[in-house]
Amino acid sequence: MKRTEIVEKLKDILLATDDRKRDAVAACTEASSLTYDLGFSSIGMLYMVIAIEEEFGIRFDGVGAADFRTLGDVVDYLEAKLP
Repeated sequence: MKRTEIVEKLKDILLATDDRKRDAVAACTEASSLTYDLGFSSIGMLYMVIAIEEEFGIRFDGVGAADFRTLGDVVDYLEAKLP
């Protein structure tokens, strides 16, 4: 899966997690901070992780929410996990 495809799927997941963030998600880039730019709390991050695991059929092993500061960090992790 291409990096741009991963980003678009992540944006869909972010919107599904909290559709009040529509403007922030539409404007986000890989450099966008998950907490500062997108406003995700620790609970929001948990919901996002669960949704990502279900969408991509993976498990977040050996990492925590603090390991992902930007959208690009999540994309990097997914690229390494996906076949």
